[in-house]
Amino acid sequence: MGSDGETEASGAPEPGSGILRVFGRQLKRFRLRAGLERAEFGSRTGYSASTVAAFEQGRRVPPPRFIDVADELLDAGGVLQEMKEEVARAQFPAFFRDAARLEAEAVELHVFANQAAPGLLQTKEYARAVFRMMRPPLDDPTVDERVAGRLARQEFFARCPTPLATFVIDESVLKRPIGGRQVLRGQLEHLLLAGHKRTVDVQIMPLDREENAGLAGPFTLIETGDGRRIAYVEVQSTSRLLTERASVRSLETKYSSLRAQALTPHESMAYVEMLLGEL
Repeated sequence: MGSDGETEASGAPEPGSGILRVFGRQLKRFRLRAGLERAEFGSRTGYSASTVAAFEQGRRVPPPRFIDVADELLDAGGVLQEMKEEVARAQFPAFFRDAARLEAEAVELHVFANQAAPGLLQTKEYARAVFRMMRPPLDDPTVDERVAGRLARQEFFARCPTPLATFVIDESVLKRPIGGRQVLRGQLEHLLLAGHKRTVDVQIMPLDREENAGLAGPFTLIETGDGRRIAYVEVQSTSRLLTERASVRSLETKYSSLRAQALTPHESMAYVEMLLGEL
């Protein structure tokens, strides 16, 4: 959200912290109870012994499929599966985890993006290119985890009832060839598909507008099922969740102005199609 962790500069997540340590200890306990060596257990779950060790020591985030298979194979009675959601959040930078939880609960989501495509609308290739540009650089396993986490967030659109989502995206984002021209083409095609969903509006803020209410940077507005209205802002690894009504209302006013200043959803889709024709 906002820049969705794109400005993160801290490298790898906090390996061995919190839920990953707890999950790892439980995994090891069930594996030993079952009388399985790491190599045998890894072979039966499709992972190497070293990867299993990394899961047990809390140094890597186990994917959901591994958790399901491990729970059944070790006869864990659902203990490992119960931690799956919290474990999945460990794929996100620490500063983004609370926002990710709220995003997953949202009934409405409104995003202004002027640095990169919003995380909820990124393709796998675009997301990978974004994370590979981090400085200091992220190692390959961390990039893989970040990409998996970003794509998992897109289950947002598969929820029932589907939440309402609107996006205002600065035109500069559509012309910035992150990952190269082919990656950008795939990203623009993905934006088109998203913009044609009945519960999604995508609007483009043209660079030639003389008025632009978004110069202070990206932000996200969240409304939860219990009526809470929350704003999320992020820059250079510093993020804030705003709950005070005056602060949230200020960003709501700004977003209303942005939607009025931007191209309409229909005009925006036509513009994206035109850009695709030029690539």
